[in-house]
Amino acid sequence: MKRIIALALVAVMAVCVFAGCGSGNTNSSSNSKASADKTTFTVGFDAEFPPYGYKDDKTGEYTGFDLDLAQAVCDDLGWELKKQPIDWDSKDNELNSGTIDCIWNGFTINGREDDYTWSVPYVDNSQVVVVKKDSEIAELADLKGKVVAVQADSSALAALQGEDATDENKKLAASFAELQQIGNYNDALMNLEAGAVDAVCMDIGVASYNVSNKKDKYKILDDQISTEQYGIGFKKGNTELKDKVENALMKLVDNGKFAEIAKKYKLEDAICLGKD
Repeated sequence: MKRIIALALVAVMAVCVFAGCGSGNTNSSSNSKASADKTTFTVGFDAEFPPYGYKDDKTGEYTGFDLDLAQAVCDDLGWELKKQPIDWDSKDNELNSGTIDCIWNGFTINGREDDYTWSVPYVDNSQVVVVKKDSEIAELADLKGKVVAVQADSSALAALQGEDATDENKKLAASFAELQQIGNYNDALMNLEAGAVDAVCMDIGVASYNVSNKKDKYKILDDQISTEQYGIGFKKGNTELKDKVENALMKLVDNGKFAEIAKKYKLEDAICLGKD
């Protein structure tokens, strides 16, 4: 009798083992298929570039116009957004190594047309000069003999000294006492406030955001250095991913979400999509 019971138990255990193996294979197949599909979208951005990408002082979370757009795109595509702060100087290495899927952070197309696979332009931007509120600098010519700061590897630097810089801008830059390259615009503005530099050349969206928060400290000159457009930069040749993201972005334009996010960050006048 005991032998019969033991044999029965062995048979039951064998059935369970085979059933378990069969279940595991099914799940493994399902997981493999899921992993083959893209579920995570990693956006590289400068964490000190408000209002496009920055850390909220109250919540400690990364936020901004571009990050909100990226989140809305991911919501539409059913992807998980990963916000990846990067050193701006290392952005190409991050992209080419696959650490990030794109550069989405007030990224200027002009002068880089052949270096990346670009989305459609979505923001019209200009390079402007910020000075202290009580500064005697009133126009670009007044920058002669002054110390001017720009962010390293920025559009402002390219507009003043790059290969495509106009002769007028090159002449202007040559008139400065010094053109300082600083890691980020927060530090540049702190140096301006402290008197270590006389002016900061930067993107108008970033300038407007900072000046609106500190109108008693800064002002923007009327004269502009250059005009440009922002796009989403993907690794050269990655048109498949670009098309998916761009199609989702255009849905946001059509349903009004794009304009809603722009209004949140006071960029209504800067966007160039969805306008007649």
